[in-house]
Amino acid sequence: MGEAKHPDSTNHRDDSLGERTNWLRAAVLGANDGIVSVAGLVVGVAGATTDRTAILIAGVASLVAGGLSMAGGEYVSVSTQRDAEKALLRAEKWELAAMPAEEERQLAEIYESKGLSPELAARVARELTDKDPLGAHADVELRIDPDHLTNPWHAALASMGAFVVGALLPLLAIVLPGPDLRVPACAAAVLAGLVLTGATSATLGGARRLPAVLRNVASAH
Repeated sequence: MGEAKHPDSTNHRDDSLGERTNWLRAAVLGANDGIVSVAGLVVGVAGATTDRTAILIAGVASLVAGGLSMAGGEYVSVSTQRDAEKALLRAEKWELAAMPAEEERQLAEIYESKGLSPELAARVARELTDKDPLGAHADVELRIDPDHLTNPWHAALASMGAFVVGALLPLLAIVLPGPDLRVPACAAAVLAGLVLTGATSATLGGARRLPAVLRNVASAH
């Protein structure tokens, strides 16, 4: 019985990791875009004028537009992924209704390929199919949990929020100092922001920090 429960426990960990990876990817992309794009704009404006108000207005406009754009892009992208997942689930549901014996045999073969004996694989497939046929088959065959589809709102909000937070770093760094220190302060803020974003994403994702930080800083240049 211990071996038969193993696939379910692994699936729960995969579901949690999948959900976390979805919003983490959106947040990292949003933060990096906010840091780099707003920094580029405000530095350009600062090169044309020393008027703090003009720089602030340009930076805020870029922050708002970029945040909404990132949210909209993530929502559309993840919604498309969600629609594809629903289509695959509909097809799987039809196959289970039209040819249940073939689908159960296919599920058993998958578990057998993972190392279970033919007898145990057949028993696991039968018990999982009896309990939740769509969930059992969709998870193993499609790597989709019907109860935990990708959420476009989570990705959109994570991307927009991260963009705004990232954009505030270069914006404040170039608005607060005097004219002579604005560009160096903004450059320092960008570097610090990229380091922080890389370290945070690595920590939340359970990865090594140094490679993530170096990759994040290098990709922005």
